[in-house]
Amino acid sequence: LKWIGRETDRAKQGRPAHIIAKMNALLEPQIIRALYKASQAGVKIDLIVRGPCALRPGIAGLSEHIRVRSIIGRFLEHTRIFLFGNNNDARVFLSSADWMTRNFDRRIELLFEIYTGEAKEHLQFLLNTYLKDNVKARILAPDGLYVRPPAGAEKFNSQEYLIRFYGGTP
Repeated sequence: LKWIGRETDRAKQGRPAHIIAKMNALLEPQIIRALYKASQAGVKIDLIVRGPCALRPGIAGLSEHIRVRSIIGRFLEHTRIFLFGNNNDARVFLSSADWMTRNFDRRIELLFEIYTGEAKEHLQFLLNTYLKDNVKARILAPDGLYVRPPAGAEKFNSQEYLIRFYGGTP
């Protein structure tokens, strides 16, 4: 909530504000309310949520600055990466937990910041790679249904790209 609030305050001051979060599930009501408030302040929010997501993106006056995508492909992904900010002032975190009530209230979970420039840059690269996916990605519409990304863009499968990037064969 602290970091969502920081980006909300920045947006209210007319400064660039951005949140990118990659997780398996987004169900925690307090976090969802904070994300709605951030969107209303003008924070650009990109969420990569593999599984259940109780937030509704793209609703005028509520969540119009929020985009949610799910990518289900070859990888069984459980990475949780959270980025708050832009460019050189971005704060990047890894976590063991999704944004779910049970993880905040009934479990011991870990969230830690990545300070090393090279590691931070690589995690930002990964997040941006997933945001470009238009093959395996599905976009969450305001009505709660998932749709394919708009046609016409060059096809990009993030997981196959990462396999090749790391020297494997898709």
